[in-house]
Amino acid sequence: MEGEGSRKGEKKRVLMMMMMDGENGNGNGNGIEMVNEMVDMIEKAGSYVGFRNTHKKECINLVRRLKLLMPLLEEIKDMMIIIITTHHQPDDNDAELACWLLHLKKSLSSSTKLLKTCYSASKIFLALESEAVMSRFHSVYDKINQSLNDMPRHKLPISEEVQEQVELMHMQLTRAQRRTESQDMELAMDMMIVFSTNHDTNADDAIIERLAKKLDLHTLADLRSESMAVAKLAKSKAKSGAHNQETVQQVVHLLAKFKQIAGIDENSVLDGPASVKKCLEKSKSLLIPHEFLCPISLEIMADPVIIATGQTYERESIQKWLNSGHRTCPKTGQKLTYMAVAPNFALRNLILQWCEKNNYNLPKKETCDEPDIASSPLAEEVSSLIQDLYSSHVNVQRDAIVRIRMLSKESPDSRIMIANSGGIPPLVYLLSCTDSEIQQHIVTALLNLSLDEANKRIIAREGAIPVIIQVLRNGTEEAKENSAAALFSLSVLEENKVLVGCSNGIPPLIDLLRNGTNRGKKDAVTALFSLVLNQANRSRAIKTGIIPPLLHLLEDKTLDMVDEALSILLLIASHPEGRNEIGGLSFIQTLVEIVRDGTPKNKECATAVILELGSNNSSSLLAALQYGVYDHLMEITRCGTTRARRKANSLLHLMSKNEHIPLIHRK
Repeated sequence: MEGEGSRKGEKKRVLMMMMMDGENGNGNGNGIEMVNEMVDMIEKAGSYVGFRNTHKKECINLVRRLKLLMPLLEEIKDMMIIIITTHHQPDDNDAELACWLLHLKKSLSSSTKLLKTCYSASKIFLALESEAVMSRFHSVYDKINQSLNDMPRHKLPISEEVQEQVELMHMQLTRAQRRTESQDMELAMDMMIVFSTNHDTNADDAIIERLAKKLDLHTLADLRSESMAVAKLAKSKAKSGAHNQETVQQVVHLLAKFKQIAGIDENSVLDGPASVKKCLEKSKSLLIPHEFLCPISLEIMADPVIIATGQTYERESIQKWLNSGHRTCPKTGQKLTYMAVAPNFALRNLILQWCEKNNYNLPKKETCDEPDIASSPLAEEVSSLIQDLYSSHVNVQRDAIVRIRMLSKESPDSRIMIANSGGIPPLVYLLSCTDSEIQQHIVTALLNLSLDEANKRIIAREGAIPVIIQVLRNGTEEAKENSAAALFSLSVLEENKVLVGCSNGIPPLIDLLRNGTNRGKKDAVTALFSLVLNQANRSRAIKTGIIPPLLHLLEDKTLDMVDEALSILLLIASHPEGRNEIGGLSFIQTLVEIVRDGTPKNKECATAVILELGSNNSSSLLAALQYGVYDHLMEITRCGTTRARRKANSLLHLMSKNEHIPLIHRK
């Protein structure tokens, strides 16, 4: 009895502390203040603009649901004011309300922390940890829902209208808890390919560009902001476990690739003491007039030049930007009508005067050996080569094609120059010739040219895709390999995926996957993965017989393409026709063997395929259990990769709640 009385006394003390106003108490536990804090949390959540794309929909839904609580909090606040002004003595009912408010506040705090993460955290990290972030959303839904379930409705004199809003929110959260948000499969698979250690396709830049666009990391401002977010991430994870360190390294690695594609030097704050020193040196620029600083490097300009939009940049910085394949102004985003640059003598004189007046030594720039791409010998050579493509002499054409192939491989600068000079139409026209050697050189040149985003559209518009498919059917082995790689690069664009499928390009790719060289099989599987991201192409691939050669890749470990095959099979498993074909016992057994004996990445992919199959057919789960998958999944939950652990836990949870499967013995 003494313990019970003590608990009651504690409840009253909590309530008295909550009900005290600022004049009679210290105000730290003021109930009205607590309600005000919750209102501020919801208003803060509503003020976030521009959530990361990977979880934007979920964030917007959560904010909308939180706002449904505002009328409830306002009515509770009014009730508390009445309690204080009438000098009401607290009782057990009030103590129950006090405890409930504390629980609700904790739930809202978890919600706002999650929303802040999705607003300001590294975009790459959120994409890489997409499933973990979704788990946090479901945890938040569970906490808020539990708070609403525990709300002492019969003791709260709230209006019917507010009660209806609370019920509405309760129903929405219940639905959200049951719903499994579909992943952006293309994003997930692209990231898997980028981080795959054995992926060596020469079309990697196309995937990086697509990822950069999906994650909104393709402008200078985006990349600067992401660099700061990654620096914070690295600092926060510095003392954490090996799995977190691995994730941070992956994030840093991909950010560096984005910067490389954008033509930006890697001067990240993540590079250690040297970069810190550079940051300190750059702090001097705070004293320098803003108009003297290059918008790209943020350093004082020694050789300012003007580009087509009228903006001024340091020559070296803008030259790297242009030579990386960009055709827009870094500051305004406007498309450049021409790429020549002109010295800004007036600004240079002002900078020199300021330096002399302030005893500031202008940094000496190394002489840039790179010629201006708009008026260089390269432009003259390219123009001459394109003229040779129209020659009536086959040997002249062949020599020009070989040289164009080499130039298109060397730099983004060359690829832009060849396209701008009109080189793509004659190349596509000559691709139909009967000379297999010329075909091989041309299809390789088109592959190289297609690495530029704008060139993908030009190549497709000129009618190259059906001709490339023809070379894929009848060309030399090398021509077939490079045709497959070209189709992969072109299919980065959704409209080109459709065009390849409609042009009957999937059957020869499957034939190359079945009968090609190891290099050819790797190019084919990469192209097929990109194409079957399109639903119609997925159906075409299933009907054409893609599954048997994929299963062969799983069985022949010497080909080292298990991850690629499983990635496509995961997409196939999401299609009803595909599930019917691959759901056999022998395939489930193969998957379980990979879960048992494969590399960490193999295990992750195989677990994902079993999860996809099992989510639609309980017999697949039962078969996997019969082949002993349970013990292997438990092992993965202990020492697998981060993503593999999540997949394994999801699969175990699915097995445990499936009514068609006997109770699983927990060891």
